[in-house]
Amino acid sequence: MSKNFISAVIVAAGNSSRMGSDKIFLTLNKIPSIVYTLAAFQRSEFIDEIIIVCKENQKDPLNKILNKYSIDKFKDFAPGGKTRQESVFSGIDYCKNCNTTHFAIHDAARCLISCDEIDKVVNDAFIYGSSVLGVPCKDTIKILNEQSFVINTPNRDTLWQIQTPQVFEKDLYIKSMSIALKNRLNYTDDCQLVENLNKPVHVIRGEYSNLKLTTVDDIPVFEDILKARGVSL
Repeated sequence: MSKNFISAVIVAAGNSSRMGSDKIFLTLNKIPSIVYTLAAFQRSEFIDEIIIVCKENQKDPLNKILNKYSIDKFKDFAPGGKTRQESVFSGIDYCKNCNTTHFAIHDAARCLISCDEIDKVVNDAFIYGSSVLGVPCKDTIKILNEQSFVINTPNRDTLWQIQTPQVFEKDLYIKSMSIALKNRLNYTDDCQLVENLNKPVHVIRGEYSNLKLTTVDDIPVFEDILKARGVSL
């Protein structure tokens, strides 16, 4: 049996509209946030190559970061799209015809991801074909109507907050991607593509600390978590 080969697709082409500046270069404890993301994938025993989906004007500063922090699993840049889905598909196109057996798709802004979490979800995908990190919802969720009145309260025991990485067998994801393109479907979550094929996606428990850097208020929280971990790069 041939060895699995995992291509990590790091999506870094967002507009950072709620942050007000490009959050992948925002410093956390004096280090650009994307460095923490890339370093975790660099250290993972399962990740074989890294594709970064970005804008043209991000390439030069990213190249400096890749060299400075010795991210030697980096393979190539892919151009970002108008939507997250377009950006992911762009990254997939850069590695779908290679030795890849699985795609590990991750939002660059989830810079608190750990190497252990990556290894856990990738290994889970070897078993189930599709796997994603998630954590049980702590809050009660309400479904509202168009007038903002509560119409339903889902059972919290069945609700999970889904994170990235999301890992898929290549053939399954390519088929899901093709159907989404054919039917002009646009999803914000890669699992939805596979769900659209009525294929099961396994959720493996991650960490509540695997947060997404979104607003300025997040910065001190992220820095405190990194300090508590004693992260050194």
